[in-house]
Amino acid sequence: MTTATQHTLAGYGAQLEALALELGMDFYPVNFDLVPSNFMVEIAVHGLPVRLRHWSFGIRYIHHLVRQHMGHSHIVEAMFPGDPCQAYMQEQNSLAENTLVTAHALGHADFAKNKQLFTRFMDMAGSRILERSAARANRLERALQAHGLERVEAVLDAALSLEIHIDTNQPLHRPPYPEFASEPSQRPPPPPRPEADLLWFIARYAPELEDWERDIFLAVREEAYYFHPIHACQIMNEGWASYWHARLLCEATFLPHELYLAAIKSHPDVVRPFAGSQQLVLSLNPCHLGCSLWEYIIEKHGMDKARQICREEDDFGFIRNYLDQEISDRLDLFVYEARRHGETRIATRDIHAIREAILAPRFNYGAPSVMVSQVGADGSLDLRHDYLHDGAGWTWHRPSV
Repeated sequence: MTTATQHTLAGYGAQLEALALELGMDFYPVNFDLVPSNFMVEIAVHGLPVRLRHWSFGIRYIHHLVRQHMGHSHIVEAMFPGDPCQAYMQEQNSLAENTLVTAHALGHADFAKNKQLFTRFMDMAGSRILERSAARANRLERALQAHGLERVEAVLDAALSLEIHIDTNQPLHRPPYPEFASEPSQRPPPPPRPEADLLWFIARYAPELEDWERDIFLAVREEAYYFHPIHACQIMNEGWASYWHARLLCEATFLPHELYLAAIKSHPDVVRPFAGSQQLVLSLNPCHLGCSLWEYIIEKHGMDKARQICREEDDFGFIRNYLDQEISDRLDLFVYEARRHGETRIATRDIHAIREAILAPRFNYGAPSVMVSQVGADGSLDLRHDYLHDGAGWTWHRPSV
């Protein structure tokens, strides 16, 4: 993208921000950066521009490159909530694509500022995630220099394998158990109650960890807290951003006619329910479902109600309370089942089954919910699977749109 085009994009971006404020949006400031495509892939595989270095990210990088080469992956933007938010756009994108991305990012920024869940976790994990992540990466590099790759990687392997096992009902900065705060025991005490926050428990009570090892467990835990609301509200968030980018583009009378047409033509690529020429797929696009559901809610209940839902709900409340049979039929949603020999058939169009099929893989990131029940005399952990509450024990089928 040429310098002149960048200046043009910046000018349209400022006008889109002014229009967003006129339409009642309320968002954190957004810093926009144009970056090369290889940097965008690095962001996609790491989850952050700078993060703790680990071999698994290299595997993800190769996977993304293969998908990109085959035409199955095209990353046009990456957005990180915060105050300010940080948005990255590809230099190789057209001016029309980056104009849409600008409007889309403003929708994400509006969602982040007005979402109670985002506010609560940003207050705990910090609103400047990029700086904090870079600082953690620097600490890891110092540990590598001091203790060697093999030792550091073993600890990081263990911590990352448990990164989803946090307790989001507890604060990020937890004090020790009051019952054991001053206990002089040389081995970790059993938890006074089943403990779901495995990263915290290990960092706090593992008897033989060195300080740098505890720091790695706590660093992974802090990043998990930052990512939690993004995962918990993915359908809502992507749908909200898609709704607003479409509305902003439609009302952006300052855009040249050719640019407007090119940008608005990119909208179906973002919210399409299927890929390529296929008219039926067995996967769900959160942008399509979320945008369609927000349009339906605003049509039936108005913007004030939509903003209340935006503030108070996560994807579970969003889907269970507002995805009804009418919009499900309109979107042609169903639950399917796969049989032997590659046969696939529609199992049901019942709205209750559809809701739970959409939500089932979102329970605890689709992983079993386990808790420490006690600590053995040798320091080993006894873990209990809470299958009654994590959804993993249910029989479910993936829905299709």
